[in-house]
Amino acid sequence: MRIEVLGAVRARREDGTEIDLRGPRHREVLARLVAADGRMVATDTLVADLWPDPPAGAVGALRTFVAALRRALEPERPPRTPPRVLVTEGPGYALRLPRADVDAHRFEDALAAARRSSDALAPLGVALAAWRGPAYAGLPDAGWVRGERRRLEELRLQGVELRAGILLDRGHGADLVAELDAHVTEHPWREPAWGLLARALYRAGRQADALATLRRARAMLVDQLGLDPSRALRRLEADMLTQSPTLEPRGFEQPATTTRLGPRTTVNIARALALAGGDALVSSRRDRLAAALAAERTGNMTLTARVIGAYDVPAIWNRADDPVQARAVVAAAERTLATLGPAAPADLRARLLATIAVESRAEDAAGPAREAEALARSLGDPALLAFALNGVFLQSFSRPGLAQRRDDIGAELVAVSTRHGLPTFAILGHLVRLQSASARGDLDAGSQHAAAAERLAAEHESPLVPVLTGWFRALVIAARSAAPGGPSAAAAAAAYRAADTALEQAGMPGLHRGLLPLALLGLRLLHDRPAPIDPRLDWGPYTPWTAPLVLLAQDCREQARAALAATPEPPHDHLQEALWCLTAHAAAQLGEHAIAGRAAAALRPARTEHAGAASGMLTLGPVARYRG
Repeated sequence: MRIEVLGAVRARREDGTEIDLRGPRHREVLARLVAADGRMVATDTLVADLWPDPPAGAVGALRTFVAALRRALEPERPPRTPPRVLVTEGPGYALRLPRADVDAHRFEDALAAARRSSDALAPLGVALAAWRGPAYAGLPDAGWVRGERRRLEELRLQGVELRAGILLDRGHGADLVAELDAHVTEHPWREPAWGLLARALYRAGRQADALATLRRARAMLVDQLGLDPSRALRRLEADMLTQSPTLEPRGFEQPATTTRLGPRTTVNIARALALAGGDALVSSRRDRLAAALAAERTGNMTLTARVIGAYDVPAIWNRADDPVQARAVVAAAERTLATLGPAAPADLRARLLATIAVESRAEDAAGPAREAEALARSLGDPALLAFALNGVFLQSFSRPGLAQRRDDIGAELVAVSTRHGLPTFAILGHLVRLQSASARGDLDAGSQHAAAAERLAAEHESPLVPVLTGWFRALVIAARSAAPGGPSAAAAAAAYRAADTALEQAGMPGLHRGLLPLALLGLRLLHDRPAPIDPRLDWGPYTPWTAPLVLLAQDCREQARAALAATPEPPHDHLQEALWCLTAHAAAQLGEHAIAGRAAAALRPARTEHAGAASGMLTLGPVARYRG
């Protein structure tokens, strides 16, 4: 069965024949439940939405409408068996249909997918073509109808502009001019539309018309709205005047918009921007939290769960870039879970649990990770399973020596993501396998996974991947510099510094801070040299474990001994083996046998691995060397 609201409200059977929905009130009830997006609508709310001044028998009439709709939607349901489509839930009713069976929800999902990846252009085109007129056409002009109609129309306009932008980036031009000209004529206040029309004209070889279009846009904005054109529109005009190469077909760029977006739209845009890195990654994290809190303020916990769970951005490093923000997201997810209770839909519960596991990073959230994985497997949802496995991976650092377990997770991520077209999680799987191969000292396997991740990144516009694989290639040079005839230590140091320069602007301070000094320390240890003592080095979060060796390099043995005594147990993250090895090395030099013994015992499960290499970014050499 399909329900259509992008035009007149109607329902169709699988064979395309229309279902008789009886009278206009029946259509209103069905439409109001569609607008609730699967959430329960209380009887009192339905009555108020159907009748501005409800009559005495309004509740009874509503029940009659619902009963008639149930017979129409499920004509073959046996008597006295509970309905499966229009269900009673608490003090009201809810519509239980897959999102693909409702044209409005199908359109919203197609738009969200196209925002995440331009590869989803075709479904967006199909969803736009399904519009048959104004949404909820023919219904009375109630408040909820006006709100939903405005919301969906705004999304439709964004979809038209998004599709045009993707096609322009792919090299189209002349074939879009008529469509965009009609769009601008009908909606002259939409500044992004003017820019798209100008780009289409320019691409069609009509540079003068393109510049005239931008002048018309400026005149309209200034004369009728009192607004100056945006920076993007001014930059587009300047690029056309100079025939800038930036106007040639390129990767997808989201059209600028001044529209106030809702939480679901905001989080979908934030998710897409997160993959770009740099300032876009930083702002996406901020917008993601703002969207979650905005959704929570509505009091609609199902919406809140969907907004929180929609940000399934793959995470490879288990030190948060913004710990305060991460804790706020975890707290919001936990509040939402508690409010929804055990009756929460399994997919929403799984996404919230996976979010807690991913955002908790090195903190203990193994329980939520395992539960999210089990729920995802039971639902048979590949995208949800990939997100849950990301949480399982980040929670797989409970002790040293678990590289093989993480390799198994990475292998499943690659298999599931490749089979079901989830490129960002396929990239994550290859990076996880790169890390585990590095930890096992298999640099050739690591190089193969680095190349695979880079190929996918080039195809799917993931600029952060070469930043990470650049560090791995520096690790390879460093590891081989310790072998006879290998590269020089200076070449390895230069490679680390080049990788650090790329990482500095990537928007990942949790990964960046302290990493270069730690890598240079590892390189020196590979060559049996003392720790670097340059005071300009920022050791960041690794200071407690590096301080004893830095003090020893300065011949401050008693201060080094005191620093060693104060060294805590390393956090359970990518670098725990490396930090245990630094503790073991300092303890051996200072003759602190108890501390050395404790470090050796902790490292025993990792005795065949390489210290620090679980990061895929640096190495201190074999763990066995430090245990010995």
